[in-house]
Amino acid sequence: MADNLPTEFDVVVVGTGLPESIIAAACARSGQRVLHVDSRNYYGGNWASFSFSGLLSWIKENQQKTDLSDECEDWRKLILEDEEAIPLSSKDKTIQHVEDFCFGDQDSAEGVEEAGALPKLPVFGAPGAQGVSPASQKENPAAEGISLGSEQSPAAEGSEKESAAAESPGEEPQSPEAEQAPGSEPGAAPGDGAGTAPGSGAAPEPAQTETAPSQNAAQEPKKITYSQIVREGRRFNIDLVSKLLYSRGLLIDLLIKSNVSRYAEFKNATRVLAFREGKVEQVPCSRADVFNSRQLTMVEKRMLMKFLTFCLDYEQHPEEYQDYESSTFAQFLQTRKLTPSLQHFILHSIAMVSETESSTLEGLQATKKFLQCLGRYGNTPFLFPLYGQGEIPQCFCRCKAIVDHFGQRINANYFIVEDSYLSESTCTNVPYRQISRAVLISDQSLLNTDSEQQVSILTVPPLEQGRAAVRVIELCSSTMTCMKDTYLVHLTCPSTKTAREDLEPVVQKLFNLNTEKETENEELEKPRVLWAVYFNMRDSSGVEKSSYAGLPSNVYVCSGPDSALGNDCAVKQAETIFREMFPTEEFCPPPPNPEDIIYDEDEIEPEESGLNNSPETKPESSAEESSSGDGAAVTKEE
Repeated sequence: MADNLPTEFDVVVVGTGLPESIIAAACARSGQRVLHVDSRNYYGGNWASFSFSGLLSWIKENQQKTDLSDECEDWRKLILEDEEAIPLSSKDKTIQHVEDFCFGDQDSAEGVEEAGALPKLPVFGAPGAQGVSPASQKENPAAEGISLGSEQSPAAEGSEKESAAAESPGEEPQSPEAEQAPGSEPGAAPGDGAGTAPGSGAAPEPAQTETAPSQNAAQEPKKITYSQIVREGRRFNIDLVSKLLYSRGLLIDLLIKSNVSRYAEFKNATRVLAFREGKVEQVPCSRADVFNSRQLTMVEKRMLMKFLTFCLDYEQHPEEYQDYESSTFAQFLQTRKLTPSLQHFILHSIAMVSETESSTLEGLQATKKFLQCLGRYGNTPFLFPLYGQGEIPQCFCRCKAIVDHFGQRINANYFIVEDSYLSESTCTNVPYRQISRAVLISDQSLLNTDSEQQVSILTVPPLEQGRAAVRVIELCSSTMTCMKDTYLVHLTCPSTKTAREDLEPVVQKLFNLNTEKETENEELEKPRVLWAVYFNMRDSSGVEKSSYAGLPSNVYVCSGPDSALGNDCAVKQAETIFREMFPTEEFCPPPPNPEDIIYDEDEIEPEESGLNNSPETKPESSAEESSSGDGAAVTKEE
């Protein structure tokens, strides 16, 4: 396939994470010729989602410490005399300390395969896999979904009005159209800026129709064995990074503006939970929730509503907080005559900021953002994409090109490179942070209610001084991320130690890890963990380009996921890079309506003519790329 690719592109994007995919789509929409490649055999990089067997393969790969050898160095012959090679790394070193455990009924899963599994993909990073193949299309699931095309209600900005859920039980999400990817084929038209290829990792099969939720939430949970999890592995879509989308966040705005939202469907996060005095309880968010809450007294309800009303327009009342600008938000809350329970709810479940580090203004801003997002699509500020977070990068791209490891010299004006592809010599002086992650499969919800189909977010305050708060997101089977009668639970925090050391104490507080049949009554009330994995992920967000050694001015670096709940960092980064490259172009404009497109008959070519491999004449690039499997490199003139 490499022989069929043009040798000239405007932009080459290496990596299929969220910021890279947004940039590729934006460039294609503005009429640029884009080549979008990835050496992995799955979409998304550290933003990816996997089926259960796909995740087991990913775990095995990241537990191996051996580096891939550079088997072929033919690419070096393509470097000109006045150029210096900038080698790209053949081994992704952004994941560390991977540990997985099985706590459920450990029947033998030997010989058990995922139902309907596709043939196994090549080993990660293997020569010849320099690119991404489109996976099979998902069929429409029989699941509730939210389409971003129309809002739930014309609620005013900042309004706390309660609005009915914009979910239609039993309706099927719209079928994604198979559009050409940004840059997936040479000469892509400006309108070809978005596509979707469900199936990151190993593409999951469509989930079966879910039966109606049980009315008896307190019933004995079904026994799930490890072999069942393996057999139903394609019902799982397990995200490497755990995030939710703020209903008025930058990513939702971008999805709607660019019309990319038609390639995905979302489910409203239904509950915000709190962990206080050893118990999990639901936090009232909207006005209706507050007044219907049984856990708050009438006095507390009035206190809470008064404070939240103030937070919506706190900028208009500086006299209320200016004396506390140098204080923490937690200290400011203590001055507002709020009860300890209200202070806990506001700090950890609404603002979701650090008790010891976040300033008063940071807390007020976070609280206002939370309140402004209420009521747009549901009873909480958050949305979750059906099939997992890994679907979002795929909405912006569909890579089809494969560059074999013998290589082909491809020239371009700009290069976008995911941070994980840069070599150690390039990243010697980069001050990386780390994120601690855990993914659990459990047999019941953290807080059982009449409906078992809940999407919940919970913040667990630091269990000891010097530790960070832990964010917990619990997903039910109707999100198409786990099999029926199980829950998928994500835990995330900034790292202080290894992921297991950071997160296992919280897991022990919330879940039953005991595999023995005889357990205390307190443990029986907790959800049982069936399987778990812990890992540390590099956080390269916020790194200045000057920290990287020897990068030319036309090479831009995209970071991996950050530890924040939302996706604003990725969207801001993509827009900043795009505007530096093309300052006069609009960022991710919507495609033209088909009826508005006027074709010149002389420009229309017969479909049989195939691809035109004669690129337009472009100014010679000062930085060029030679793609070659393990020995990929970016070159620069001396």
